Amino acid sequence: MTNQQPATPLYPPDRLERAAEAAGAAGFGALLLTPGPDLRYVSGYDAHQLERLTCLAIPAGRPPFLVVPRLELPAALASPAGGLGLDIIAWDETDDPYALVASRLGPVRSVGLDDHMWALMTLRLRAALPGAEQGLASAALRDLRIRKSAAEVEALRAAGEAIDRVHARVPGFLAPGRTEREVAADIADAIVAEGHARTDFTIVASGPNAASPHHSVADRVLSPGDVVVVDIGGTMPSGYCSDCTRTYAIGEPPPGFAEYYQVLRDAQEAACAAVKPGISAEAVDAAAREPITAAGYGEHFIHRTGHGIGLEVHEDPYIVAGNTELLEPGMAFSVEPGIYPGGHGARIEDIVVCGDEGADRLNNADRELVVVAP
Repeated sequence: MTNQQPATPLYPPDRLERAAEAAGAAGFGALLLTPGPDLRYVSGYDAHQLERLTCLAIPAGRPPFLVVPRLELPAALASPAGGLGLDIIAWDETDDPYALVASRLGPVRSVGLDDHMWALMTLRLRAALPGAEQGLASAALRDLRIRKSAAEVEALRAAGEAIDRVHARVPGFLAPGRTEREVAADIADAIVAEGHARTDFTIVASGPNAASPHHSVADRVLSPGDVVVVDIGGTMPSGYCSDCTRTYAIGEPPPGFAEYYQVLRDAQEAACAAVKPGISAEAVDAAAREPITAAGYGEHFIHRTGHGIGLEVHEDPYIVAGNTELLEPGMAFSVEPGIYPGGHGARIEDIVVCGDEGADRLNNADRELVVVAP
């Protein structure tokens, strides 16, 4: 069954053909994609992850097809996948969808399975396709997803602008006597109010908790003199994600904080300035790390400088020592050095896109320390 929903620049119809070509180049007879970012990237279908199988099969050299539970058929047809001329096959509750996929696919020597596929489905597909070696679909799709199209960059830019608007509202939430949990709830509401489809995370780390980069919000009460690291993000209706960190102080920050915050500010600027085509990912990490180390805070910068972003908050490329991959135009990633000496800490994070000449910053909220009156 097919439908004629319009294709969109964000999810263009040629992605299926490009994915099939990539599957063949990677040595797969087919890609099998279940709900998640790969399925959405290739088809535009943001399918629910259920125990009932939804599977897009992309054979190398033959037409693709999408198998969906019958009760999900209207959603599949209404999605951009409905406008791709794709054969969409609905299965009923008494059918075996794994046998259906295997029968329609025919003999293949190897299949690339969605990296996020449930083990339940992986094993059922192994049983249905006993002659097919299983690998990861990312071996074929990584090089497609890592370089964002102009439409994807604009989707990420809209996400960045939306999260910037949330950060502009954060000072109004940071009042002494409130808990981290209360502030995080307000921020989560603001993320949706400013245009996201959902909130993905709200890190509100105050006082000594600011020294923990992945702190989970707690019932700690904010007090004058606290430094507060706020790392927040969500998913836009487009499917593309935001992620931005700013550091705030409630009144006068602790002794010594201003000195290392300026070091951090300079390091983040240096890393963004280093971004250009042909430079390695690890060189950007080094550009952030060198000024922090030179100032004596190297041991307190305890994580990588950045991660790719797109339909996932964390994806390739990773900006970290040891990653010699060269940056190319269209690669999007965070630049987020941090210093965490204990007792407090700080991080500054922007999403950037590697352009033809250098970094295109997608976040423009104030990077200076924002001091909130207690």
